[in-house]
Amino acid sequence: MSRLDSMIRRLTAQRVCIHYGLDLISDLNGPILELGLGNGRTYDHLRENSKGREIFVFERSPAAHPSCTPDPQFLFEGDFRETLKRAASDLKSLAAFAHCDIGSGVPANDQVLAGAIGYLLDDLLIPGAVVLSDQALHVEQWEAIDLPNGISEGRYFLYRKSEERG
Repeated sequence: MSRLDSMIRRLTAQRVCIHYGLDLISDLNGPILELGLGNGRTYDHLRENSKGREIFVFERSPAAHPSCTPDPQFLFEGDFRETLKRAASDLKSLAAFAHCDIGSGVPANDQVLAGAIGYLLDDLLIPGAVVLSDQALHVEQWEAIDLPNGISEGRYFLYRKSEERG
């Protein structure tokens, strides 16, 4: 498969999974978290399809097109491990959806980062929240959700935060 075909397949899967995740949270209130702004494509897509929800973005070094860069009050700049900690006290409400596009293409580095941020991210989510990630995240309180039809296993990972037990 050519690199172009692979990219098209990845972006198509990402779009399908984002729409599926947004459908899963349609009855929940709360903002969206976007980990990894990149060039702003998914941020822009979320903004267009999230029915006016606030979107908080986490990015090490923002370099997206200005039209796809959030206003400063919605941008947490720096290492995820630090900005997610800071967000726990800065966010006014917990999130209903998180999209994590954190892969660097170096599997060993990606696994370390994914292992470090799962529980930090969990602290920012309401019960029933949905997490879509390009990396496997192992958080005890999350249940894996089957991917939409046609999306290859391992392409993306989808989770729902368990309801709090009382």
